[in-house]
Amino acid sequence: MYNRLLNITGQSSIFLFGPRGTGKTSWVKSSYPDAIYFDLLEASTYKNFLANPGRLEDLIPDSYSGFVILDEVQRVPQLLNEVHRLIEGKKIMFILTGSSPRKLRRGGHNLLAGRALLNHMYPLTAPEMGSDFNLKQALQFGMLPQAQGVEGKKYLSSYVQVYLDQEVQQEGLVRRLDDFARFLEVASLSQGQILNIVNVAREAMVSRATAIGYFRILQELLIGYFLPPFTKRAKRRLVTHPKFYYFDTGVYQTIRPMGPYDTQREVGGVVLETLVFQQIKALNDLFSWNYQLYYFRTATGVEVDFVLYGERGIVGIEVKLSDHVNETMIKNLKNFGKDYPEAKLYLVYTGKQKMYFGSVTAVPVEEFLLEMDKWV
Repeated sequence: MYNRLLNITGQSSIFLFGPRGTGKTSWVKSSYPDAIYFDLLEASTYKNFLANPGRLEDLIPDSYSGFVILDEVQRVPQLLNEVHRLIEGKKIMFILTGSSPRKLRRGGHNLLAGRALLNHMYPLTAPEMGSDFNLKQALQFGMLPQAQGVEGKKYLSSYVQVYLDQEVQQEGLVRRLDDFARFLEVASLSQGQILNIVNVAREAMVSRATAIGYFRILQELLIGYFLPPFTKRAKRRLVTHPKFYYFDTGVYQTIRPMGPYDTQREVGGVVLETLVFQQIKALNDLFSWNYQLYYFRTATGVEVDFVLYGERGIVGIEVKLSDHVNETMIKNLKNFGKDYPEAKLYLVYTGKQKMYFGSVTAVPVEEFLLEMDKWV
């Protein structure tokens, strides 16, 4: 098991949200082995609390001073009322894990009004894996912990099916699972692209409103992200639609259908970009860099894959599946630098040598991911 980069002090109750399979359960069990633990995916526990959430207090000794863990708490949102009362009345500390805050918020629950600190768990990051990080493996099977073994492909196929069955169908999130399954495939063809909802809806054979609702479900289940365009101090006419990404390269490749005209290299560029994005997003949160994440694209086609903007400054990052660097690859970064001269500019590529092209630094992708704090 890898040491996870979670900034949790142990002095207060916490929410720990993250997609299934990111390692929440393993982490809480190993970090708090003496805690009182309830697994709400276990049928009898789920039914017991669903019938009477008030039973929670009866299962905690009066003298208990450790943590109480409620794993997948979103399955019984009514438990939050009891948790709130026990935090206030008995000063009990809770760790509340979940694969999505969606059901809690939609049920009118306020996530305990700040009485539990909000944390997120992501797929593994390169710094967490250290010397075990393997770029080829990460691109092919993603960074979910259980996808790192020899059965990675089989696990990912099962993972997607579990989400369809347990998170989507059993929770009644969609009326027609076949429509949603078809939408997932169509959405995967928009990975890393500027999103055109109308086109996605047409190809998925659903209404525009349904497609918007499906994208919202992906966001709320934490398995899909929108990346907005960067428009701060814009001097040119910019594209205004967001980009879309599935949260993990392995999950993305499992969902995406490969047609006869798809080349592995063409898909590989999107996969590399996805890996860099998921690592930036995770490490930005875990290290509290507090950047806001964007992409940049002008109406004339000048594009930078990722822009990080915050108190630490501005960072522009272009990702290329190439072992070599030429002037064409860094042209967009240099154009971006003309509009934002204070920005740090990086070309992240699959070569082995760090190189400098004026204001642009070309960094091998493995070095960038393992030592991102040095660059951003």
